[in-house]
Amino acid sequence: MFPKEDLQYEGIIQVLLHFRWKWVGLITVDDERGDHFLQTLEPMLSRNGICAAFTEKSSRQVWGDDLYFLNNFLDNSIGNFLDSKAKAIVVYGESGTIAWLATVIYVPTILINLNKTACVGKVWIVTAQVDFAFLLFHKAFDIQIFHGALSFSIHSKDPQGFHRFLQLLKPSSAKGDGFIKDFWEQVFDCALPSFVNPEGSSKTCTEEERLETVPAPFFEMSMTDHSYSIYNAVYAVAHALHIFDSSRNKNRAMDNQGSQSSLNVQPWKLHSLLQRIAFNNTAGEEVAFNEHGELEGGFDITNLVTFPNNSYVRVKIGRLEPQVSLSKRVIIHEDRIQWNRNHPQVPPFSRCNDNCMPGYSRIKREGEKFCCYDCDLCPEGKISDKEDMDHCITCSEGHYPNQGRDQCLPKTAIFLSFSEPMGIILAFTSLSFSLITALVFMTFIKHQNTPIVKANNRNLTYILLISLFLCFLCSLLFFGRPNKVTCLLRQMTFTTIFCFAVSSVLAKTVTVVVAFMASKPGNLFRKWVGKQLAYYIIISCALVQVCICAVWLGSSPPFPDMDTHSLSREIIVQCNEGSVTMFYCALGYMGFLATVCFIVAFLARNLPDCFNEAKFITFSMLVFCSVWLSFVPTYLSTKGKEMVAVEIFSILASSACLLGCIFFPKCYIILLRPELNRREQLKRKMD
Repeated sequence: MFPKEDLQYEGIIQVLLHFRWKWVGLITVDDERGDHFLQTLEPMLSRNGICAAFTEKSSRQVWGDDLYFLNNFLDNSIGNFLDSKAKAIVVYGESGTIAWLATVIYVPTILINLNKTACVGKVWIVTAQVDFAFLLFHKAFDIQIFHGALSFSIHSKDPQGFHRFLQLLKPSSAKGDGFIKDFWEQVFDCALPSFVNPEGSSKTCTEEERLETVPAPFFEMSMTDHSYSIYNAVYAVAHALHIFDSSRNKNRAMDNQGSQSSLNVQPWKLHSLLQRIAFNNTAGEEVAFNEHGELEGGFDITNLVTFPNNSYVRVKIGRLEPQVSLSKRVIIHEDRIQWNRNHPQVPPFSRCNDNCMPGYSRIKREGEKFCCYDCDLCPEGKISDKEDMDHCITCSEGHYPNQGRDQCLPKTAIFLSFSEPMGIILAFTSLSFSLITALVFMTFIKHQNTPIVKANNRNLTYILLISLFLCFLCSLLFFGRPNKVTCLLRQMTFTTIFCFAVSSVLAKTVTVVVAFMASKPGNLFRKWVGKQLAYYIIISCALVQVCICAVWLGSSPPFPDMDTHSLSREIIVQCNEGSVTMFYCALGYMGFLATVCFIVAFLARNLPDCFNEAKFITFSMLVFCSVWLSFVPTYLSTKGKEMVAVEIFSILASSACLLGCIFFPKCYIILLRPELNRREQLKRKMD
């Protein structure tokens, strides 16, 4: 009539896990049953991350005739549980185990004046085999130490009318039941009139006494688990006998035997019937057995509530159901539990050490059980978001650890926008230089027939100004969140337009050199003088850059990308250049043109021509090359929007130096010294 015992072991584990008790004590009876309990439960504890702080075995004999035995008993049986930090203690044994436990706790307080507060705050988890039978010592010992204990018991339920039956029960109504009379006299300390007055009894029983007035240690008004098991066992045997008798009568009827005989059955003949039997008892519950002959039933979980007068009640606070999944097998109603009054916190804390809070990971202590550990702060870049994690984890891509390292926060997407101060300054600078370039271009258009505008090929000047105007504007492509279109246009547009600008400067420089060489009689350069040479230079130089960009687009074009690793708290939204080699080829070719232009301008800087721009071009190319030479290491050493800002600054600075160095002197003469912008004045200066 006892359910499958493995189910009770699973229930113990689930209760410990429910209250997060990982450091527990074990007390068992000192026999084969206790050894089997330990051999079964301890591996289950380890698999669920629970450690046994100690193991004590209860002795059947607690008193001896000499002081040597008593002294040895105290030395060996006070046990580790008096001093252990384990607050949860599992007790397995029999009814006498509680008597042994109470003796172990209270005898030392009498004989050696040990403070019994050593056991204050313990939570006793008692198996169904153990009963709180305090009949022999509940008056001698204070049972308050067991207040709040949790115990498993075979599921029970009062049959209909049971409580009323106990209220009306009297010795005179129990015909042929001598136990009731003996129990009545003992529990009410009186003598029934039909019996000899027992020794020590001072009054006569009136049979008006009520069992409901008897304290719970002596008698409970509800059907206990043991009584319920006996009740079901009697009904099971009765049903088996009924089936057996019905089968026998049926066979007799078939044999046409009308005689009746008494029912005399050997017990073994009922075994197969009992294993297959199933019925509903008067409590309205089904009683059935499994293939091993074990009761198909669960356990109740009760809470022991004691009172100052040494009485107690057992309150059902949960259920252990065998028919559901393991995670839902134990149902506990914590609001019904009354814990020991000396617990500093509820539920009580039963661990080897304090929990490792989120943000920390566990580090095993050498030489100790795995439940004992130290806590170590998670390293930089990792978190632990639960208590007692063995290892810190890395945040998923796009997230970063918070300051407490206990949760991951989403990274902020960053890019150079028009709304931030740096973006506003650069955008304003770009637009300002674009406006200045447009004003210079309008000035040159207005004074297009003056000698200083006509000098060194007026059309080349217009091409250069338009190129510079577009260079300033193309920097605006680097602002805002990158997308597929802007990523394709950024570098291609910038490198191509800059190549036109540098090619125009190179064409102007070559024009000066060719014009000077052609001025000598019989020189071969005479046939190169004219506008066609300048256009050939611009188109051929720009065509090479266009081919580089075409190969770049065809092989590995730029695309929008997110860099989640470079910065700890931000995601860099950027344009991935695709082929870095092609990116530096485009920049390298632009630098090559600027270098060639610088060399040619440097060689032509002292040519005798009033309209010679070579000096200004030399200085502008020197600044231009310096800007882009410093750009490469600076660009590689920055991340995110700072990298974009460096490239925008380089575009604006190099374009501004070309605009300022080449066109500022001319604008000065055109606007402020118009008297110098005359052909007669220039000839006089040459003379």
